[in-house]
Amino acid sequence: MFQKLITYSIHHKLVVGVLTIALIVWGAWSLSRLPFDSTPDITDNQVQVITQAPSLGAQEVEQYITTPIEMALANIPRLQERRSISRSGLSVITLVFDDDADIYWARSQVNQMLEEAVKDLPKNTDTEMGPVATALGEIYHYTVRAKEGYEDKYSLTQLRTIQDWIVRKQLSGTPGVAEVSGWGGFVKQYEVAVNTDRLNANDVNVSEVFDALQKNNANTGGSYIEQNSNQYYIRGIGVAKSLDDIANITVKTINGTPVKVGDIAKVQEGHATRFGAVTRNGEGEVVAGIAIMLKGENFQEVSKNVKERIAQIQKSLPEGIVIQPFIDRTDLVSRVESTIAHNLIEGGLIVIFVLVVFLGNWRAGLVVASVIPLSMLFAFGMMKTFGVDGNLMSLGAIDFGMIVDSAVIIVEAVVTHINAMPSHRLTQVEMDEEVHFSASRIRKSAAFGEIIIMIVYVPLMTLVGIEGKMFRPMALTVFFAILGAFILSLTYVPMASSVFLSKQVRTRETFSDRMVKKLQGWYRPVLDWVLARNKDVITGAVGLFCMSLVAFKFLGGEFIPSLEEGDFAVEMSMAQGTSLSQMVESCTKAEKLLKAEYPEVKQVVSRIGSAEIPTDPMPVERADIMVSLKPKAEWTSAESTEELMEKMEETLHTIPGLEAEISQPIQMRNNELLTGIKQDVAIKIFGDDLNTLTEQAEKVGKMIAHVRGVSGISIEQVSGLPQIQVRYNHERMAEFGVSVDDINQVLESTFAGAVAGSVFEGEKKFDLVLRMDNNERNVESLRNLAIPVGAMTVTFGGASDSGIGGASGSETSLSSIPLSQVADIVYAPAPAQISHEDGARRIYVGFNVKGRDIESTVEDIQGILDKKLKLPEGYYYTYGGEFQNLQSATHRLMIVIPIALVVIFLLLFATLKNVRESLFVFSAIPLAAIGGIWALWLRGMPFSISAGVGFIALFGVAVLNGIVLLGQMNQMQKEQKNLMQKEQKNLMRQDELVAEAGLRREEWIRKRIIDSCMIRLRPVLMTALVASMGFLPMALSHGDGAEVQRPLATVVIGGLVTSTLLTLLVLPAIYKTFTKK
Repeated sequence: MFQKLITYSIHHKLVVGVLTIALIVWGAWSLSRLPFDSTPDITDNQVQVITQAPSLGAQEVEQYITTPIEMALANIPRLQERRSISRSGLSVITLVFDDDADIYWARSQVNQMLEEAVKDLPKNTDTEMGPVATALGEIYHYTVRAKEGYEDKYSLTQLRTIQDWIVRKQLSGTPGVAEVSGWGGFVKQYEVAVNTDRLNANDVNVSEVFDALQKNNANTGGSYIEQNSNQYYIRGIGVAKSLDDIANITVKTINGTPVKVGDIAKVQEGHATRFGAVTRNGEGEVVAGIAIMLKGENFQEVSKNVKERIAQIQKSLPEGIVIQPFIDRTDLVSRVESTIAHNLIEGGLIVIFVLVVFLGNWRAGLVVASVIPLSMLFAFGMMKTFGVDGNLMSLGAIDFGMIVDSAVIIVEAVVTHINAMPSHRLTQVEMDEEVHFSASRIRKSAAFGEIIIMIVYVPLMTLVGIEGKMFRPMALTVFFAILGAFILSLTYVPMASSVFLSKQVRTRETFSDRMVKKLQGWYRPVLDWVLARNKDVITGAVGLFCMSLVAFKFLGGEFIPSLEEGDFAVEMSMAQGTSLSQMVESCTKAEKLLKAEYPEVKQVVSRIGSAEIPTDPMPVERADIMVSLKPKAEWTSAESTEELMEKMEETLHTIPGLEAEISQPIQMRNNELLTGIKQDVAIKIFGDDLNTLTEQAEKVGKMIAHVRGVSGISIEQVSGLPQIQVRYNHERMAEFGVSVDDINQVLESTFAGAVAGSVFEGEKKFDLVLRMDNNERNVESLRNLAIPVGAMTVTFGGASDSGIGGASGSETSLSSIPLSQVADIVYAPAPAQISHEDGARRIYVGFNVKGRDIESTVEDIQGILDKKLKLPEGYYYTYGGEFQNLQSATHRLMIVIPIALVVIFLLLFATLKNVRESLFVFSAIPLAAIGGIWALWLRGMPFSISAGVGFIALFGVAVLNGIVLLGQMNQMQKEQKNLMQKEQKNLMRQDELVAEAGLRREEWIRKRIIDSCMIRLRPVLMTALVASMGFLPMALSHGDGAEVQRPLATVVIGGLVTSTLLTLLVLPAIYKTFTKK
C-alpha cells in the first residue's frame, strides 16, 4: 500500500499539488474558526441548586431545605457526587454527573425532582438552579462606578440600580452569556419601616399593616363594555406608584378615624439585606458585575460579543458613570497564545536550521520544513472537525521535530543516493526513478516509525476525569499532526522531492558531508571500544537504569504545574461573626497597602461575601481580593511570581485580625468547583456532631502546621456564629393564646422583612417590604416587639377562684403583648455553616503547598496523622483537592503506560517480524527513561502528569532510531549472506567451508554493525536532534503558560539525548552479544 502511494504521488504530481492546495485552504479556514482558550475546561458536569431562605439559620436550612432536597435528588441516574453547604439564609447543593451526561438532560432531571421537593419546603423560600456554566465561565468581571468628580452625585443604591436595570438587562441578551450576576451596592426597595411606639399608640399590629399593604396595591381588569359602537376595556387602577401612595394606604379605621401607613411607619427608599459588598483600589465601595459564559460556547466569540455590548451599554449610561473591567480573561488567553506561537515558531526555525546543516542541501531542508505548516494545517482541520479546542495543553506537546521524522528519513535517503551517483544532470524521468527507488527502499522504517509515534498517543485518549479533559485534547492534536505528516511523507514529500530537489548531481563534499565525516571519526573509536567490551557496556546500561529508578522515587509528584495567570486572588478571612462594615473597612485597608507598596499592581478589587447568584457562597467574614497585575516585564518588587506572592502575604499580615493566602483566580475557582474547597489540598473529616468535627479539625490543623511546604492552613468555620436566640415559652404562650407561627410571622416581618408586593418605575420593579425601622433594630426593640393576641381580657387583682361574683380586681382588654412575655431572649453561639458530602456531614482542613511538591508533602502528613490522629467511633477522614486528582491520574497512568509499551512492542514485531530484534529496539525505551528522569532531577522538577505524558511521547520517538539502525543492519546482513554464498561456491572442501564460516562470522557481524552505524549516523543524529531541539524553546521558555509545558519538554529532550547516545552505543553491543549469524 505504501509503495503504491509513493508511486502514484510521483506519477500524478498535479493531483497531489491540487490536494495540497485544498489542504491549505481547509486548514486555514478551520484555524480561523477554531475556539482558543488558555487551558482546557476541567470542571465536572455540574448542576447547582440554590435556595434562599432569609428567615432561617444554618441548622434550620440543613434540616428543612438541604437534607430534603438532597434526598429527593439522590436517585437521579448518572449522578456521581453530591456536595452541599447550609448557611444562614442559604442552601447550595452541587450535583456532579458523569462526563458523558448531557448537561441539559441532567438539569431537566433535577428540575423534575425539584418540582415535588419544593412543595414541602418552608414558606418564603426561593429555589432555583445555578447558571449553565463552568469554572472558566466567569469571563468578564467589571465595576460600575462614578467617574472622578461625580462621586457625590450617585449613591451605591443608584449604582446598583444602574447595574441591575441598565447594564445587566442589556448584557443578558448577549449570545453565549448564561447569566449576569450583580455584586455589592444596595438593592433598592420601597420600605415601610414600622415604629413600635406608633403601632402600640394606634392599637395596630404588624400583621394588619402587612395585610393592608397586600390588599391595596394591585390593578385588575373588568373585561369590556360596548357603547355607541365602541368597545371600552375596563381597568381597575390601584397600584401604589410613589412613597406618598404607600403612606396613604389605610390600615384600619378606629371610631371613624382612618389609621394610615404613614401614621405608624416611615415610608422610604430602603435596601435589601446585604450578604456581600465590593470595594476597589482602597477608594471605598463600588458595584460589580460578572458576565458568565454558557457552558460549551466559544470563549473568544463570547468575549468579543460581551465587549462590543459593553461598549454599546456605556453610551446609554447616565453622565459620569463608567464600566471598567478588572478581570478580563482575554488578556490571559492572548498571553498564552503568544507563548504557544513563540515556542512553535522558534522550534520550527531550529528544526529547519538543523535540517539544512545536516542535509547540506537547502532545497532538501525546505522540502522537509514545508511538511511542518502542512501537517499543522491538517491538525487544525481535524481539531475543528472533532471539536478539539486550541489551548495550552492541546497545542503544548506539538514538536515539529517529531512531525518531520519520516520526511527527514525519506529526503535524506534520496539526497544520499543521488549524491552517490556520477556527476551529471538528471532528467525528470530519471529523477522520478531515483526518488521512487530511495523512498521505496526506506519507506517501511519511516512509515512504521511514524505509526509507532502516533499509536503511543492512543492510550492517552482513554483517560477519563480531570486528566482526560487535560490530556485527551493533547493526544488527539499530536495524533492529528503526525497523521498529517505520515500521509504527506508518502504523497507530498516524494512529489516535492522529485520536483524541487536539484537534478544536478554534484560529487564535491559539502559542509554537511565534512561535518558528518568528523562525527564519524569521533564515533568510530568509541564504537570499536564498545564492541570490544560489549557485555560490560550492557551491564553498565542496566546499572544506570536501576540508579534512575531509585532517583525517580525521590522526585516527588504534583498533578500539573500551576499556570501563571498574571493576576492574583487573595483569600482573606477574619474572625467568625465579623460584620460586613468591618470587612469593607479591612479590605479597603488591604487595597491601599497593595496599591501603595507594589508598583506592579494595576487594580485591586475585593469581593466580600456572596453575589446575588451565590454560586460561590462565602460568608461575610471572607473575601476574595482580585489583584490585577502589570506585565511581568514591568515588575520591580520581585523577579518571580512566588516571590511577589510571599511579599504581598507579609504585607497583608500587618493588618490586625486578617488572615490572607494568595492564589490565582482560575486556579482557586477550579479547586472550589471540583472539590468544593478553594485550597490545593484538603483533609476532609466526616462525622455527625459539629462540635466534635471542629475539635478534630483543629487537632489536625496543629499537627500539620509545621510540615514543610504547608501554607495558609484554613479550617472550615462550622460553629461559633454569634446569635441572638428567641426561645419560646410554650406555657406562657398557651396562657395568651398565641402560637409559634404567630410569633414567627411577626418576628420575620419586622426584622428579616416581609415582601408585601412590588412598586414599578416604568419597566423597573422594586420590592415593597415591611420591616422595623433600622434605628430601632436592637435587642430592646426585640424584647418589646408587639405580638398580637386577639381580643383577650386579663384580670389584675383578686378575682375569686370560681370566677363567679365577688370580683374585686380590675380588668383590661389586650390586643398585643411584648415578646419578652412569652419568650426568653439570649445570646448563644450557633452553627455558621454545615457541609455535606454524599449526604454525610463533613469539615475540612485546607492548605496550599508552596516551595515543595504535593506528593511528598501529603506523604509526610499521612505519616503524622496515621500515628497521632485517633478519631471517635464512626468518624473518618479522606484527602481531597489536587492530591486526589494526582492519585487518580497516577493510577490511570500506571495502566496507560504499560498499555503504550505493549502496543510499541507489538508494532515493532509487526515491523521487524522477529521477537529478538524487536527486543533489541525496545531496549531504547529504558535507555530513554534514564535521560528523562535525570533531566527532571537536574532541573528540580517533580514528576507530574505533564511529565508522564512526556515519557509516553518519548518512548514512541526513542524506538524510531533503533528501527532505522536495525533496518540497515538487516539489509547489510542480506547483502553479506549473498556474498558469502558466492564465496562458499568457490570452496571445494567441506572442512575448509566450516573453518572459513566459523572464522569469518564474527568479522561479518562486526563489519555489519560498524558499516550500519556509520551509514545511519547522519539520519539517527538528525531525527534525534530535530525532535529534541524542537522542544527546546518550550523547555527554556518563561512566557505565560510555559510552566505547564516545561516538564513535558524537559523529559523528551533529556530522554532523547540518552536514548540517542545509548542507541548508538548500547544497541550495537546488544546486537553483537545476541546475534549469531
